[in-house]
Parts: sequence; structure tokens; C-alpha cells
Amino acid sequence: MKLKAAEEAEIACEIRKFPVEITQGELIREIRDLNESPSVHGILVQLPIPGHLDEPTVTAAVAADKDVDGFGALNIGELAKRGGNPLFVPCTPKGVMVLLKESKVELSGKHAVVIGRSDIVGSPLSYLLRNADATVTLCHSKTVNLPEIVKNADVVVAAIGQSQFIKGEWLKPGAVVIDVGTNYISDASKKSGQKLVGDVDFESASQVASKITPVPGGVGPMTVAMLLENVLISAKRIQEKLSQRSISPLPLHILDPVPSDFAISRAQRPKNITEVATEIGILPSELEQFGAYKAKVQLDILERLESRKNGKYILVTGITPTPLGEGKSTTTVGLVQALGAHLNKIAFANVRQPSMGPTFGIKGGAAGGGYSQVIPMDEFNMHLTGDIHAISAATNLLAAAIDTRIFHENSQKDGPLYKRLVPAKKGGRKFTEGMLRRLKKLGITTTNPNELTEEEIAKFVRLDIDPETITWKRVVDCNDRHLRGITIGQAPTEKGHTRETGFDITVASECMAILALSNSLEDMRERLGNMVVASSRSGQPVTCDDIGAGGALTAIMKDAIKPNLMQTLEGTPVFVHAGPFANISIGANSVLADKMALKLAGTEQGEDENEDAGYVVTEAGFDFTMGGERFFNIKCRSSGLTPDVVVIVATVRALKLHGGGPNVSPGAPLAPEYLEENVDLLRKGCANLCKHIANAKTYGLPVVVAINQFESDTDAEHQTIREEAINAGAEDAIVSNHWAKGGAGAVEFAKGVIKASQSTDKNFKLLYSTEDKTIEEKLNIIAREMYGADGVELSELAQKKIETYTKQGFGGLPICVAKTQYSLSHDAALKGAPTGFTVPIRDIRASVGAGYLYALAAEIMTIPGLPTHCGFMNVEVNKDGEIDGLF
Repeated sequence: MKLKAAEEAEIACEIRKFPVEITQGELIREIRDLNESPSVHGILVQLPIPGHLDEPTVTAAVAADKDVDGFGALNIGELAKRGGNPLFVPCTPKGVMVLLKESKVELSGKHAVVIGRSDIVGSPLSYLLRNADATVTLCHSKTVNLPEIVKNADVVVAAIGQSQFIKGEWLKPGAVVIDVGTNYISDASKKSGQKLVGDVDFESASQVASKITPVPGGVGPMTVAMLLENVLISAKRIQEKLSQRSISPLPLHILDPVPSDFAISRAQRPKNITEVATEIGILPSELEQFGAYKAKVQLDILERLESRKNGKYILVTGITPTPLGEGKSTTTVGLVQALGAHLNKIAFANVRQPSMGPTFGIKGGAAGGGYSQVIPMDEFNMHLTGDIHAISAATNLLAAAIDTRIFHENSQKDGPLYKRLVPAKKGGRKFTEGMLRRLKKLGITTTNPNELTEEEIAKFVRLDIDPETITWKRVVDCNDRHLRGITIGQAPTEKGHTRETGFDITVASECMAILALSNSLEDMRERLGNMVVASSRSGQPVTCDDIGAGGALTAIMKDAIKPNLMQTLEGTPVFVHAGPFANISIGANSVLADKMALKLAGTEQGEDENEDAGYVVTEAGFDFTMGGERFFNIKCRSSGLTPDVVVIVATVRALKLHGGGPNVSPGAPLAPEYLEENVDLLRKGCANLCKHIANAKTYGLPVVVAINQFESDTDAEHQTIREEAINAGAEDAIVSNHWAKGGAGAVEFAKGVIKASQSTDKNFKLLYSTEDKTIEEKLNIIAREMYGADGVELSELAQKKIETYTKQGFGGLPICVAKTQYSLSHDAALKGAPTGFTVPIRDIRASVGAGYLYALAAEIMTIPGLPTHCGFMNVEVNKDGEIDGLF
């Protein structure tokens, strides 16, 4: 039974009938599925054939909180206890009590006789009458001297199942009679030959009783009414339970000095992921567990929570990064721990899944650090639930399909190739959905494979891919520099069809960007099919659906689209999903994870949108100029979501480097300038922070600066950053010590974010429109407004690509500029807030499925993202299969 409109008590009943021959095991499995369904508020069990199934076993399978019949052991047991608290009272006994109350029958001190001891009516009704302070005698068919017992009763309830058993002369004058019986007797005057009567002889009893229920028309309608009321009670109870979300924090045992990240992670025992899910209102049926500490969440939760207003949406970015590090991920986690574990807010950290390339390289993991981490960090950093592997498989499948298609087109005539592409199965041929898309694109209207003309067959089978234009590469999720450039087709079976290509790292693939930007499974299918992988020799774009692989890629990634649930060190929830590289892609987690978290952190009708709202804190890769700009102009265009606050993370040490401090090398000792107070150097470096604040303010949102505290910082340096930030337009700049103290060290910072999120001074706007601006105009807007450049300079190749993409209809897409992350400019050596430079654009590439073009600046670090360094892989597995080592 499903609640349709609880406020008006309108209930829609879904009646599911099972075949008579259903086995007991099958029926119990169906009941357990209904137990887990969030839309089912009550389960009634009516066995198809008496004796066919074991009634107690089947009844016991119904969850106590959906047992609207009230026959389960918990409900009956609680009813039998003095002062018990059943979730549901059985419907017929409950209806009898309502009849007595509405008829103003006083029960206290009266003698009530119940005839019939069934678990459905007699026994539970005796408990209810006893609880109403009546003196109760429970009788049955074997009771001796039954007429004499009934003669002394003030209230008589007949539920023995024998027609007209109780006679009028048995009754005490003025007694109240409740007839629960439903029996058929012969009656020649009726068309059916039968008449429905009760357990009481109504004709004689009505002459003696002061009140008596008729059959039919008495207790029966009350039973139905009580059943509906129980369903309504169940629906309201479930709704209230789901709306009352609260996080039970895990205590932190802070040590000084702070141990290694790995040691901290291992010292904390996480909550079981089912407990995390329950606390935030995720139902068991919506959770797919991967071990004890991680799980996937099904997308249909978005439909269930559709009516909720979204929670607060916080974007964390940083200043231009340096080798000293700014700590965006650590700040994201620390902020959420402060909100959820210390300020009693529902708070989510929404982060990307790390690639195993950086994990086993110099960068290390991406779980945060110190006492602000996602745990378990080893599971977070390696494999997780296999999403990246699914993307690798999908990407490589398409790469194989491209080369195979070229091979077959070069080696076969139209007829045989058509038969290979559309084979006969069970005597018939049928176009797949992807093929129908291609036919529509070609203007071919027939949907019968046998009706295509020779000319149409030729158009259908010949993609005529120009190998020089293939942009699609194979991928691998590790640092393997030797695969950047390879030659394929060397085997004798390929008949000399060789070409040069290479490998990207998996998270740099367009499939990963699509996973991050998709709004649904259907949207992901559409985007995958639209991916442009090459051009034909006539200059037409060739898509994944032209190859015929869109459906196959979707099938491989159908589970990867579900966000992954984990937790922080303090037991607050984390969604880990998608992981596109930040220097050449959008560098943000998934739209779906954000939408899911915003609903789980949202407010119900009647709740205060500020006081009761939860918080979703997400991160954009690198600085605001790269991560934040793409977050707004690409991700927010796709999702339709608008953040409430922008957080910019800064450190004293990194700002000193931007102010002209000595160069820093990873692992080398720091110069004195970074360890001693130097306000002048710091103030110069604040120009970089101020530029990022100005950039963020361009989008019409409040900005809060998080000063990620280090031990060598001084109060004067923190005050300098605060002065410069507020002068640049920030709401505030607040010191946070979450790395050393966890959420407790970020409480004041979290309060500042809450205050800014409630600001009414918001006027969100995107940096540029897409359709009425050319590709070059959009590039110039980004370079001038975000980087501080004079504009862009296009290479001959970039100009040619712009002409091609404009002609192909892709000129209206937003732009992702791939450039160095170490400067506002294209030149990593230019620190601070440089001006007077021109950004050289050497190439333009299309990610049509993801929904953007990306431009490659001349000085970008390592395209397409395979690091050049050799990694530190000091990780071991002990005899118990546990990970030991450092990341």
C-alpha cells in the first residue's frame, strides 16, 4: 500500500496477487523485497489456499514496521505486555475498540466476555479490553457453562466462527454485543442460495441487547477503516524517520606530533557503511555494499527525495598551487567534519576518486591528510568499487572497435560488411538502437534491414574514417610513460594496417568526464553515443554511435554511474565519485553525487531552509581560475545547480612563494623565508589570492578564505591575509587547523561558511554565453577575465580546428582550457598575479559527448596526463592480506 497524500489521508492501494501455486520460499522472498521497498508502507498477507503454506512462517517474514495487520510476533507480543507499545494494533480488535468508544460504552470495571481465542481477533481484543480496565473472560468452544458466563457479561464479543451460536436468552439485559462472525447459511430466498450471518442470533439478541452490531455492516467496515489508518500511520512514521537524520560522530584521539596519514587512518575504526547510510536517510534497498566500509547508492533515491529542497552547496577551490601544497582536499574533509561532527549539521564531502597513477607516484593519495581524511584510505586510493576499471574497459573497447571497423571496411565489400554488421538471428535481422540513430543521421527512413537499397547500404556501412584524424586513445590507470606513443597493427593478422597512436591515463578519458557530467543513466547513454572519435575523409564527424558501440559502453559503465558512499575519520558521510584529471579536464566529482547529497542534506516542507539545511562540500581541482571556472561554466551548465559559497584555500607559505620567495623542490629543506615571519613577502604574494577572490566574485557568489594553518605561521601573517582578503571582497578569511585537530580545529571556519551560505547577496551568473559567442571569443573572455591576460594567440592548427568544429556544429560548446596549474598564466614560472601576457593556444580538441571543447595552451604540463616521474611504491601486503606502508 502506498501513501498518495498523507495530509488528506488519500491512500492508493497497490494489490499484488501471487499465483495459487507459489511456493513458500518464493512468497517469503517477495515479502522481503516489499519489506525493503521505500514506497510500500504496509504488507498484508492473505494465503491463497488454507493449509497450502505455513501461516506463522509467512507472517513472520513481514517486517514489524510494515505489519499493518498487526499479526507479527513483535506487535502481538507488545500488545500482550502490560504497558506494551505495538507498532500496529490488529485491525478488527482495533475497530471494535473504536466502535465501543464512539458508542460511549464505558469499559472500566465492566465484565467483558470474549468468545473465541484466535490470534487475529479473540486474544488481541482481550488484551485491549484488559488495558481499558475491563475484567475480561476469554472463552472458546470448549468452555464449560458458556451460557452462564455470558449471562454475567456487560460486553459480549462473539468471534467463534459458528453461525448464530449466541442466543438472546444467554444475554444479560442491556448488554452490549459485538458480533465479529462471518458465516454463510442456506437461504432459498437469495439468488446465491446463501445468506451472511454472524456468530450471534441477531433476531433474539437484538431484543435483549442495548447495542448490537449487524452482520454484514458492523465490524467489517471498521476493520477496513482501521487497516487504512494503520497504513497511514506507517507512512507518516516512515516519513518522519527519514526526515529525522542525524550523524553519530566517531571520537578522534589526537596525538602530537601528528602521525603519518596512514597511521591515523589505521588507528580509527570506521562505522559499518550501513550505519552511515541509515544516519543520513538512505534505505537498505538503495544501498549496494562493497564490503563493510563502502557501498554504492542507487539512483532511484533521487526520485524518492524529489520533493525535498536542496541543502547548501559549498565549492572549495584554492590559490594557484605550488609545490608547498594548499590542502584543498584536507580542508574539504575538515570542514565537513566540523559541520557534521561538531555543529550537528548533516554534511557531505563530495570528492573525486583518485587515479592509481598519482597514488603510486610522487603525489600520493587523495584522501585528505592528518586528522581530516576519508577512510579507509587504502580502499579509497586503490580500486574502490572498480569505477575506473569500468571506464578503462569501455574506453579500450571503443578504441578496438574503431580499428576493427577500419580493418573491415578496407578488406570487405559493402554486402558482406552489411551482413557482418546486421547479422541474422533466429531467421530475422534487426537494427539495434545505435544503428537506428545512425540511419536517422543519414536520412534513411526505413527500419527494416532487408529494405535498404544498395546505395543506402553503402552509406550505412562506410564510415570512411581518416586514420590521421582519430583522437580516441587507449587508456591505463597507472604511470606508464612508455605507452604514450605506440604503433598498433603489427601482427600478421592485421595485414599491414598499422598506425601510430598512444595511451592516456584512464581518468583523462572522455568517458570519465561523461561519468562526472551525466545527470542520469539515459543522459550518460546519449553522451557516450555522441562522442566524436574521428572525422571521415569528407570531413564529417564520426561518433561512438556511428561505430555502434554506444550501448556496449553504457552496459560496461551502468554500475559505475552509481555514487560511492564512504566516511571521514569522524564518521561523517562522503560521496566518492568520478575522477577527471584537473589540468586537462573539469577536475570535479560527479553531478549525480552532488544532486544525491543535496537531497539527502535537504529540507522537508515545514523545515527552515537555513537552520535545518545540511551542507554538501565539493572540490574543484587546482585553483579557482582552472577548477572553479570549469566548475561553473561546464559542470553547473550540465547540472543546473548553483553553489551558495565559494571557499578559497590559502597557506602562508604558498603565498610567500607567490610573493617572490625562493624556489621550492619537493623533499628539499625549506628556506628561512617560509619558516620565519615575513609579512612584506606575504603581502606581495596575496596578489594571487586577491585575483582568485575577484574571479570568484565575478560569478556573483560570497567568498570565504580558509587559511590552512601551519605550525610556523604567526598571528601577524594570518591577520595580513585576512586584511587583504576582505579588501578584495571576501566575506572573511578564517584560520583552520583541521590537519592537526580534525573537525574541532575547523569549527570557527565552518561557522563562517554557514554565515556566508545564508547571505541573501547572491546573483549567480556564468562567465559567458555559449551560443552567441565564437570559440575564439570565449577563449579571449576566459584569458582576460580569469587569467589577467591580454588575450589568446591561436596556432595555425588551432585556427583550422576551430573552423572544422564550427562547421560541424560544435562551436556552441563551452571551453575547457588545459594549461599549467602553477601560474595564472600559461607559463609556470610567472607567480603572483601576472599581467601583460598572451596565452598561446596550440590545439583545440572536441569532447562532444562530455559537452565541451578543450583548448591546449603551449606550456601545459604533460599532455595527456601521464606523469614523467618514477613513483614511490613502498606498499606491502602482510600475511593477513592487509595493506602496510605509506602513500
